[in-house]
Amino acid sequence: MKVSYRWLSDYIDLAGIEAGDLAEQITRGGIEVDGVESLDKGVTKVVVGYVTSKEKHPDADKLNVCKVDAGLGEELQIVCGAKNVDAGQKVPVALVGAELPGGLKIKRAKLRGVESQGMICSAKELGLNDKLLPKEQQEGILVLPESVEAGVPIEEVLGIRDEVLELDLTPNRSDCLSMLGVAYEVGALTGRPVKLPDTTVASAALKAADHISVTIGSPEHCSMYTARYIKGVKVGPSPQWMQNRLMAAGIRPINNIVDITNYVMLEYGQPLHAFDADKIDGGRIDVRLAREGETLVTLDDQERKLEPHMLLITDGGKPIGLAGVMGGANSEVTEQTVNILLESAKFDGATIRRTSRQLGLRSEASIRFEKGVDAARVVPALDRASALIARYTDGLVADGIVEVSGEIQTYTDVEVSYGKLNRYLGTELSTLELRTIFDRLGFENEFDGKDSFKVRVPSRRGDITRDVDLIEEAARLYGYDAIPTTPIEGPTTPGALTRPQQIRRELRKRLADAGLNEVITYSFTHPERTDLFVHLSGETKPVRLAMPMSEDRSVLRTGLVPNLLEIAAYNRNRKNEDAAIFEIGSVFLTDEETLTRLPQEKQRLAGLLTGSRTTALWNRKAEPVDFFDAKGVLEMLFAVLGLENRISYEAAALEQLHPGRTAAVMLQTERGGERIGYVGQLHPELQRAEDLADTYVFELDLEQVYEHADSSIAYQALPRYPAIQRDIAVVLDRGIEAGSLLALIRETAGELLESVRVFDVYTGERLGADKKSVAVSLVYRHAERTLTDEEVTELHAKVVSQLEQSFQAELRK
Repeated sequence: MKVSYRWLSDYIDLAGIEAGDLAEQITRGGIEVDGVESLDKGVTKVVVGYVTSKEKHPDADKLNVCKVDAGLGEELQIVCGAKNVDAGQKVPVALVGAELPGGLKIKRAKLRGVESQGMICSAKELGLNDKLLPKEQQEGILVLPESVEAGVPIEEVLGIRDEVLELDLTPNRSDCLSMLGVAYEVGALTGRPVKLPDTTVASAALKAADHISVTIGSPEHCSMYTARYIKGVKVGPSPQWMQNRLMAAGIRPINNIVDITNYVMLEYGQPLHAFDADKIDGGRIDVRLAREGETLVTLDDQERKLEPHMLLITDGGKPIGLAGVMGGANSEVTEQTVNILLESAKFDGATIRRTSRQLGLRSEASIRFEKGVDAARVVPALDRASALIARYTDGLVADGIVEVSGEIQTYTDVEVSYGKLNRYLGTELSTLELRTIFDRLGFENEFDGKDSFKVRVPSRRGDITRDVDLIEEAARLYGYDAIPTTPIEGPTTPGALTRPQQIRRELRKRLADAGLNEVITYSFTHPERTDLFVHLSGETKPVRLAMPMSEDRSVLRTGLVPNLLEIAAYNRNRKNEDAAIFEIGSVFLTDEETLTRLPQEKQRLAGLLTGSRTTALWNRKAEPVDFFDAKGVLEMLFAVLGLENRISYEAAALEQLHPGRTAAVMLQTERGGERIGYVGQLHPELQRAEDLADTYVFELDLEQVYEHADSSIAYQALPRYPAIQRDIAVVLDRGIEAGSLLALIRETAGELLESVRVFDVYTGERLGADKKSVAVSLVYRHAERTLTDEEVTELHAKVVSQLEQSFQAELRK
């Protein structure tokens, strides 16, 4: 929100408070001011001039010699090259000795032999943002209104002796999306009263109800609609002071009708819209939802396809406007408009937000409706705009307001405990000090004489609904700097990371060392994405957000992998096909359709590998990642966590994953084997849908990891006695997992087996269609003596025999 210092001073006395000091006070009060911009870019000795004549330069086709009355008693001769300069215009004239933005100084000069005693200026040369000017004035010199007097300093005409504060508003402070809202805030901070604009309307004899009628067909989407009828308006430019203020707020002036509606919107925070009343069939207004197949050409001349959830303003038949978003071209105010219907309403914020975002029509009006307008300002804003239109367009305002509304609440009663407030803030504020604070905020209040304040909060402060909100207001107004610091009582302990924090930090370090990049994704996702990869979540329902930023981010995520897929697809679409990423974050789980309790927040770790493991070079080919790369990452992590001997992998058939390249990660606990995660390749159909190459993912439940991780280190003496290595290759059914094979070998060989590993797997026609050969290397060692060959041969034969019995394995010769 851009706030003009001079404009703000219309509503509150700012004497003795410079713009910079005001920005500091507002920031200390809890609303951050991003900066203070001076509209005066160093312009001096520039005045209004009247061009009395224009002649062609004798020696230059593109130059003109102008005679200009600058209020100095004699005419100046100025050479000007602008195409739009002409006799009879009022223009800004930089006199000899003037300074312009950028350090440009104006001197007497001769242009092609003709003396020039100054310069006729464009808006850009004066430091103005010419993009905010009417289109016809964006090129060439700036043409001023005929009503301004020659010789008047240009800063008085254009209002550039002003400073603009840019407020960085949080979503809860939508009350400060208006000049009056900021005035109330400044009034509360300074203790100065707010002066409201004059909303007196001089009504004509004709009755508004005779010319317009209003019905609301969808009251749940429009709780209040008011309208006035204004006859005989003359459409033209708005007053220069109004244009100055609109441009200071970043809005381009258009004409007096549109400018007044925008001016009052900035003043009250209440968007308004003016319709050409003669283009509305029968003067009838019907507010309803769109019907299937309806379209509307909006003011930007774009035909919009309407959806049934979009709220429309109609004339009982055809749509004439998108409620709260943009008017229709078929009811636009033009230079030929004589009679207008002026609208002021309260529309449902969620409906307006959904419409504006779906159509890409986000405007100053829709932003205010989205956040909720103050019902108490709907009629005052309508009256204020009507009074201004009558004054600056010579229109006659019909008597009466045509209004349809439901039950409107203009205040909220909140009770706060005096003791609780002081306890929360660590202060000893008296009841008198608290009453003063509430009075400065403009809140009616009453103390029960014991411990309770009853406060009536006006609807302009819709963010205050609970006692803690009032406690925050008291803290702001009392001053955060004034709240005393309180030393911690009792014994203190040095800060340290919790066990989960230590584990997460170690996991991040190890995964980064392994070549994976950490990503941080939104906790919000599309509802359809919550059906993906719920293997660790069980039966869960998506948790919908009350005010989502978009439909794509409207529910809380139930897994991390879907977001990683989006990142991988985003990179692949930009020719980065190799990705190794991970995320540690929370998922949100509930079994309720409608929440009655908070969802469970679970910590997860997820990773994704796709593309190549190694880059192609002149002497080697690129190697694509495979299942064992993803599994190897997990094995590395489990080794770090001290869980390698308690983890096993079981073949699993899980949705969205490849049926033959997926494993459940099992953790052996005192309760038995528990699944804590999964690892596998995406199902080919999902890979095609996501436009990805072969992609491998894993996801772990960190809650289980936190509970069972063992960070203790067991030291062993270096072996003093030699080891004996034996290799075997056995033929067995393809369906038998290598993990089961190794587990049986360890169990059979016992303590003398130091290590066992698979070093080759072979399949081929010679073995049979359902057979495979697994080659295993076994290392035997005794800690206190040298093993004999006979001992190892006997134990090794026992291992082979057990494999033959348990798996019907055949020793491969």
